[in-house]
Amino acid sequence: MNCVVFGAGAWGTAMAIHLRRQGHTVTLVPRRLEQALAISDARENRDYLPGRRIDDSMQIGLEPAPALMDAELVFLACPSKGLPELLSRIGPAAKSAKVRMAISLIKGLDQSTLRRPCELIAEAFGSTPVATLSGPSNADEVAQGLPTALVLAAERDDDLLREVQAAVSGPTLRAYTSSDLIGVEIGGTIKNVYAVGAGLCDGLGLGSNAKAALLTRAIQEMMRLGQAVGGKAETFLGLGGVGDLMATAHGPWSRNRALGEALAADAPKALAALAGKKEAVEGHRATETLTRLAKSRGIDAPILFCLHEILYGGLDPRAGVTALMTRDLRSES
Repeated sequence: MNCVVFGAGAWGTAMAIHLRRQGHTVTLVPRRLEQALAISDARENRDYLPGRRIDDSMQIGLEPAPALMDAELVFLACPSKGLPELLSRIGPAAKSAKVRMAISLIKGLDQSTLRRPCELIAEAFGSTPVATLSGPSNADEVAQGLPTALVLAAERDDDLLREVQAAVSGPTLRAYTSSDLIGVEIGGTIKNVYAVGAGLCDGLGLGSNAKAALLTRAIQEMMRLGQAVGGKAETFLGLGGVGDLMATAHGPWSRNRALGEALAADAPKALAALAGKKEAVEGHRATETLTRLAKSRGIDAPILFCLHEILYGGLDPRAGVTALMTRDLRSES
């Protein structure tokens, strides 16, 4: 197929490399002209995915409209806060193009409206079907060709979705389909929050018991919030929920887990450093948007709310742990 990937961060670049390895025609479209020229010249994304060669046959796009002209599959890979800007750049070209499916690689909610990425993408692409590809997916491992399993979710598990499933799957990446688009997008967003909590456990030296307990109770919160907005409980026990959470909470590459460790060491310094980071730490923004969403629905989410107080309310991390441990006793179920 003719594939276009908008966004040349680590994940967008890795997906482009994977799709080219699958034999597809691929165009990678960076956000900035200077980045596009640098990647085209070096055949490597030295800013976000150093050491992973970009095949000479992969096109590096400079403008959205020409890239979309013959596109069959469009992948959108940018930080969640950058999606509105990306969609405005694509503009009318998206609706007039004969794209078969637009696929989100984005994990996060819109900060203004709390809408999911696929809701925004569907509006921009008109009648084009939309999907999300999510799950435990470290970009460098995908680019290397290490084994990866993901979930491809759309509102309908139909022939088109299965055709796209076959297109993205291969010897190194296996995609499962799902018709729970809401659940997969919420799972991909909230797991980043709890990965920050896992990093706090590591940074505070709380031990394996505490980290296991936090992640187990976090899964309950994930299911509770996800079901309240229309997701299915079983989705959060799959690749788009538990699978993604385990990778992000334990992976040494995880920026969200690293933020938790930094908060444990020096919270004010860690928060001040966020502004200068090259790549997004989605768990920071997701904590704020999901807290607003949960409170607007009257959902009980003590771990989420505690992390929000640490990130936005100045709560000392150790005091937050104490607050969670001294809540009223209750039945597990």
